[in-house]
Amino acid sequence: MTQAGFKKITRRDVAREAGVTETIVSYVLNNNRYVNADKRKRVLAAVEKLGYKPNTAARALKGKSLNHIVFIADQIVTEHFSLLLSEMDKRAYDLGYMISLCQNRNTEDFVNSIISRQFDGVIISSISFSKGYIRQLIKAGIPVVLIENRDYSDVENAGKINNGLYEGAREVVKYLASIGRKEIVYIDRFSQNGHFSDMSDMRYRGYVHEMTAEGLAEAPEKRVISGCGSPEDIAERVRAYLMEHPKTDAIFGRNDRVACVAMQAAQKMGRCVPEDLAVVGFDNSLLGQYSTPSISSVEIRRDLIAADAIDMLQSMIESKIIPEKSAYPTRLIRRESTNVHR
Repeated sequence: MTQAGFKKITRRDVAREAGVTETIVSYVLNNNRYVNADKRKRVLAAVEKLGYKPNTAARALKGKSLNHIVFIADQIVTEHFSLLLSEMDKRAYDLGYMISLCQNRNTEDFVNSIISRQFDGVIISSISFSKGYIRQLIKAGIPVVLIENRDYSDVENAGKINNGLYEGAREVVKYLASIGRKEIVYIDRFSQNGHFSDMSDMRYRGYVHEMTAEGLAEAPEKRVISGCGSPEDIAERVRAYLMEHPKTDAIFGRNDRVACVAMQAAQKMGRCVPEDLAVVGFDNSLLGQYSTPSISSVEIRRDLIAADAIDMLQSMIESKIIPEKSAYPTRLIRRESTNVHR
């Protein structure tokens, strides 16, 4: 066929050949939704017959960026977000996308910059990025996927992934209660910008709800160390809390780093871990694994969440359809910080 007579095969052509909708073609190619065996077989046969390949330039001709996704996170230097981005990058690259990590600025200028650069899509994992700004991105026609570190039930027209934080936090409290720990203090994140947890935060909410359900505290929020601007602040607050509440027998850190800081502060006071004080963190980081003692932690399924976030976003880009919410359970990994040998 001559160049002048060449016709680019589109997803619509594949759908027509297979006798299905373009949405079904998208689901099959992305492998992110159930499609019955017969339709899947017809779509794959049509793809092979027609030699279909995604059009990586079409979006640019329509005024959009060339297959570029931005991932907005509260912090970009933590192990958790680095690993999450790495998993996203693997999947994005396989699908022909580039992905950039961007720290949340939470300003009007920041949002306008995202919109003006015409990214193909945005993935957000943040407890502080304004819902108003998220709605601005959605209103601008940019596909948005939210990884639920907090409650997004009032945000519409976005893809959503439940990453298990609420259930994971409840599991931690249940576990600590099961090994006889009743006086559990929760250590919140530290922030120089005043971004601290409240009941919209899934980990904090899980802690409060399970403490109440287990009958461990009438006011769990009074057993929370929050408002700290640095690790040093956390250490000082932990020392003061343990002096005031000497019966405290467990620490639950919002992440492994704060759990480690709190544990070291307690150890310097002469508290033995895990005999006097059990410690549990969150995120299953290397820091927690190689601390002394090693810290029990909650593992988030970064690999599955990352792949689904990219697939969900691509489906929204291609079909303009908001996918159903997905969910991935966490896993509690028990280590030396809670393992008392009697």
